[in-house]
Amino acid sequence: MVDMQLRARDIVDERVLDAMARVPRELFVPPEERSRAYEDAALPIGSGQTISQPYMVARICEVLSLTGTERVLDVGTGSGYQAAVLAELAAEVVTIERIPELAAQATRALADAGYENVEVRVGDGTLGVRDLAPFGAIAVAAAAPDIPETLYDQLEPGGRMAVPVGKRRSQDLLLVVRSPEGPAVVRSVACRFVPLLGEEGFD
Repeated sequence: MVDMQLRARDIVDERVLDAMARVPRELFVPPEERSRAYEDAALPIGSGQTISQPYMVARICEVLSLTGTERVLDVGTGSGYQAAVLAELAAEVVTIERIPELAAQATRALADAGYENVEVRVGDGTLGVRDLAPFGAIAVAAAAPDIPETLYDQLEPGGRMAVPVGKRRSQDLLLVVRSPEGPAVVRSVACRFVPLLGEEGFD
């Protein structure tokens, strides 16, 4: 997976590549999908949601340029896989999921994989986690119609947010940096994520 899907497709951050190699992806997919765990594809995890393809997880982590000291907010826990990769790259991860059943599954998977620096919350991810803000970085694993203002406000100065923005069926992955002049935005790659649902997401 790392050599063929990531290194060969322009993921160059060695910390990200090492993190992707360490996380046991098979623990974060349903038993019936485990034979496909390392395919370059999004896979169903129940409740109409998916685990993102490895390339997009790696791309999100790479654009965040984590150093290992950050507290990171992961929006859209899903299977817990992206939170696990982030936990390899940051000091602390807070991940929030709107579907309680998926949050419970992710909590078990993260525990089985040995990640103790991840806290799972249930709630509206578009509103972030105010009581633990600010965050050095925010990773959003669902498509937003625009940059979510509340999440941006929960970044520390100079903090970075990776978020897919666009329509329901096609988006661009954006890197948004909090600056004194307002959001500094850089487009990364075209992508397709499930919609971000909530007060500042899609209806």
